[in-house]
Amino acid sequence: MKIVFLEPLGLSVERIENECRALKQMGHEVVIYPDRCPEKNIERACDADIVVESNMPLRKDFLDACPNLKMLSIAFTGLDHIDLKECERRGIVVNNAAGYSTEAVAEEAICMMIGLYRHIIENDKITRSCKGASIAPGREISCKTVGVVGLGAIGQRVAMLAKAFGCNVIAWNRTYKEVDGVTLVDKETLLKESDIITLHIALNDETRNFITAKELEIMKPSAIIVNAARGPIINTGDLAEALKNGKISGAALDVFDTEPPLEGNNPLLNLTNTMLLPHIGFATEEAFQLRLGIVVENVARFVGEKQ
Repeated sequence: MKIVFLEPLGLSVERIENECRALKQMGHEVVIYPDRCPEKNIERACDADIVVESNMPLRKDFLDACPNLKMLSIAFTGLDHIDLKECERRGIVVNNAAGYSTEAVAEEAICMMIGLYRHIIENDKITRSCKGASIAPGREISCKTVGVVGLGAIGQRVAMLAKAFGCNVIAWNRTYKEVDGVTLVDKETLLKESDIITLHIALNDETRNFITAKELEIMKPSAIIVNAARGPIINTGDLAEALKNGKISGAALDVFDTEPPLEGNNPLLNLTNTMLLPHIGFATEEAFQLRLGIVVENVARFVGEKQ
C-alpha cells in the first residue's frame, strides 16, 4: 500500500522514516512530505491508500479526488475536521491519536490559570519596557474552586494537577463518572461555585455554545474561564461582552472559532483581561513523538488486518 504523510507532524522526516521502518520492510511505500501545504493535499494524496495528517480539514472534495483511499490515520484527538459520514459511506477507516496530548494539554490548562491569575504576560511587557513594577497583585490558585467541564482523560488529569496545587475540584460530566477527590455537580452549580472554569469537552451539536451569556451571567464576577478544548464551545461575542462589562474577571483561550491567525475584527483582541494562545496545547516534543508512535501503530494494525 502507498502511505502518504501529508506533513511531518512537527518532527523531522528522518524520525518519521525511522518509525516507519517496519512498514517499509513489509513492502509498503511510505511518502513523507517535509512541509505542511493544505492547497497541495489533493495533489499529494490522489493515489494514496493511506493518508496521515493532523488537523487539516479533509472534506468530500478531498475524498472524491482520492479513489484508492482506504484509511485516514489522524495525528490528532478531535475528528471534527474530517467528513466522517462520507468516510463511513465509502468504507474508509478513520483512526485518531487518542491520548497523545493528555499531559501536554492538562499542563497548559494549569499554566493558563496561573498565567491569568499572576498577570504573567502583562508583567513581562512591563519588565521589558523598563518603565515600572507589577501592574497589580496577583492571585494564587491554591484553595480556589476549580470547575472541570468534562472528565475525559484530559479533564481527569487537570483535576489531579489542580488537586496537587491545593484546589477544591468540582466537575460536570455528561454521564456519571467517579473520580477520586472530585465532586460531581450539575452545570449550574459548577458555574455558580467555581473560581476557575476549565473546559475539556468535545465539540458536537450538544456542546456548541455550551457557554453563552446565560452561563456567563451565573458565574462569579471574580471567576475566570479557560478553554483548551474547542473554540465554538464558548460563544465568542457573549464572552467578549462579559469580559468587557466585568461579568467575569478573565479568560485564557488556546482555541477559537477559527484557527489562528485570528481575524482582526475578533472582539477578544482588544481586551486586556485575556490570555490568547495560538492552539499550542498539544504542541510539545514529548507529545509529538508519542502521537507519531500512535499513528504509525494504527497504520500497522490496519495493513496487518488487510494482509
